[in-house]
Amino acid sequence: MRLLFLTTALLLSACVATRPANPGNVCHMFEERRAWYKAAERTEQRWGVPVPVTMAFIYQESSFHARARPDRTRLLGFIPWTRPSTARGYAQALESTWADYQRETGQGWARRTNFSDAVDFIGWYNHHSVRRSGIELSDARNLYLAYHEGHTGFNRRTYADKPWLLDVANSVQSNADRYTAQYASCREELGKSWFWRLFS
Repeated sequence: MRLLFLTTALLLSACVATRPANPGNVCHMFEERRAWYKAAERTEQRWGVPVPVTMAFIYQESSFHARARPDRTRLLGFIPWTRPSTARGYAQALESTWADYQRETGQGWARRTNFSDAVDFIGWYNHHSVRRSGIELSDARNLYLAYHEGHTGFNRRTYADKPWLLDVANSVQSNADRYTAQYASCREELGKSWFWRLFS
């Protein structure tokens, strides 16, 4: 019995950690992962950040891999060494920033490898970007720049001399725009209960 329980738990955790089949389409992802849709909607309701913006952040930061981490540096060019930062999980949140989030929201149990916690973190951070840097909630490009550089760095325009980062931020905006168009076509259907969908 214990072996069966452990096997089932491992299989479930493997399923949860796998990447969606079609990360380029937010409707397909939400059809596949209904819990993700509900978590992203809760984030929008709580923090005001549009679902497509949050999902574009996750796409950029981890490509929807729960246990994503920065690649290790290489000692002497080939020996795996330290990681360049403490970023981890769906949102690639740093340990220190995650601790701030846990403390401020009272969610000490939150985990970076949990999708619901990760999208709530993104909502929380972007909420602060609006307050501290005056960025619009739908402005995925500048929200991402503040996410990457920190609020102080963004306000000092530290991103201005980083062409590669500006390209990434433009990509985040493009993904958010694509997700917005897709989401408009499926949001109503996704909001219907499973019972209604079963018998409609």
